[in-house]
Amino acid sequence: MSGSAPEGSEENVEYRVAHLRDRLAAEELGELGVRAEVRAGAVVVTGTVPSAQCRETVLRTVDEELAGLSVHTDVVVAETATPDHAEELP
Repeated sequence: MSGSAPEGSEENVEYRVAHLRDRLAAEELGELGVRAEVRAGAVVVTGTVPSAQCRETVLRTVDEELAGLSVHTDVVVAETATPDHAEELP
């Protein structure tokens, strides 16, 4: 017995999610607007990023760190374009 947690154990999932959080915060992304947490046996990754390229990098990092796990992502790109028309108020 090696003493390590089985591949699908909750402890191992929490460790992998913590490692993902560290990578998202520390690497070239520095993306603190993205959250990753374990809910009902799956990992849920949510947040808002500034660009489509940043979103792709986040999703690639999630795939690398959480391969083999059930993952649901809802990472959206913030709309930074200026409005093309005036807002109509009632």
